[in-house]
Amino acid sequence: MLFVLIALWAIAAIIWLSDRQASVNHWLGAVAFSGGAGALAAVLDLQWLPAAAEAGMNQVAQQLLYRLQAVASLVSYYGLPYSFLLFAIVYRPVRLSKRLLQMMPLLLLVPILLCIVFTPFYTVVYPISFKIVIWWAVPYILIGAVQILLKRQLHASFSRSHWIICSVVLPPVMFCMVMNYVFPSFGMLRMWVYNTWVVGLGVTVFIVALFTYGFMGVRVNIDRRRFDSTLRAVTSGTAILNHAIKNDAGKMRLFSEKMKAYAIETNQQELLEDVETVLNASRHMQEMLQRVHRRTEDLMLQLETTDLAVLIEQTMKGYEPILGNVKLHTALTKGWHCRIDPAQVSEALGNIVANAVEAMKGSGELFIQLNETKRELIIEVKDTGPGMIKSELVKVLEPFYTTKNGSDTNFGLGLPYAYHVMRKHKGMLDMRSKPGVGTSIYLTFPKRSVQAALAEGNTSERGEEVG
Repeated sequence: MLFVLIALWAIAAIIWLSDRQASVNHWLGAVAFSGGAGALAAVLDLQWLPAAAEAGMNQVAQQLLYRLQAVASLVSYYGLPYSFLLFAIVYRPVRLSKRLLQMMPLLLLVPILLCIVFTPFYTVVYPISFKIVIWWAVPYILIGAVQILLKRQLHASFSRSHWIICSVVLPPVMFCMVMNYVFPSFGMLRMWVYNTWVVGLGVTVFIVALFTYGFMGVRVNIDRRRFDSTLRAVTSGTAILNHAIKNDAGKMRLFSEKMKAYAIETNQQELLEDVETVLNASRHMQEMLQRVHRRTEDLMLQLETTDLAVLIEQTMKGYEPILGNVKLHTALTKGWHCRIDPAQVSEALGNIVANAVEAMKGSGELFIQLNETKRELIIEVKDTGPGMIKSELVKVLEPFYTTKNGSDTNFGLGLPYAYHVMRKHKGMLDMRSKPGVGTSIYLTFPKRSVQAALAEGNTSERGEEVG
């Protein structure tokens, strides 16, 4: 049980710290914390209190440990179904009035308060009145499980996360429901000792998911920190290099101009050609470095209220000449006005579109969609190109990594730049790719961060085909 205690409270801390403002993380962390509280009560009952008695601990200290055991046990029994149902309600929002949703935590707390006031208090054998608690705790858990399973995933980028949540959360909670409430109500007490194996399995799945796909945004935060530190290193490095080469290039031009004047004056044609070569090389070197620096420097957003669908349409008009035989399909939810930097977002979207068109080599289908969820606006760019293998996919956001060989104008900075733009908007860039099928890139804008507002009477969707 000590393992369960450490694992569940560590998971609760990870979830809480990954996004302190997300209600869904608050309640899911509370589910893990409640389970850990039950493990703490078990550890006190089976190990620490007997060890304290054998060691001759005084009665006051033993009584304090006993009270801690009682509190931890009650937090587990009452807190698990309560926090699980609230997590499910936040995870798959129900259609209720705003006032009722705000009161929901208090309303669901009523059965717990009634049980605390009107049922016998904690004992080691009967920590709660199982035959009474079962009538609200089991429905809480069953309703929460159905609520989670019925969540409809609009986008492929979120479907994997949904099923990971179902695999990590539902089996342990449902098993605990049977062992902690159902069996004890029939007189089969202390069945919670069997929870260890199922909770251990859930913890294992959580750890694998955390480092493979991500869980509740946690791996995204780890990746963000890695990419952010890489971009900062590239930014500072190119700034220093740009400054150093700028000074030396200026000296090269100054002396080359003198040599050029001398070559003209003395009519030395061969020397003149050599000097022109040096001048062109210095200009090209400085131009290339400035282009890299512009893509990696820290962005200063110039926020404007912008219709996101209109911005996408305007951006795509500039890329119609390069589509060739690529068929463009658009499906844009109209009327969403956001506080964004339209120039930077357009440039980021253009980089993604240009990569997709180049990957399809002049023929295929390109899909641009703007959709919404409860909390985000999502631009999806999907192509039918060759796709990428997993080893390529994990590197594409690293600066200077490119799959386009033989090009002296491609620096592998298009996607890192797009990622940088999304981070500045407190958003996210996510990717899915499969060899032979194509690649999908999702630009996710949190509605709260970009102050998204839907224009009244303007909720239609528009679909177009070009090419």
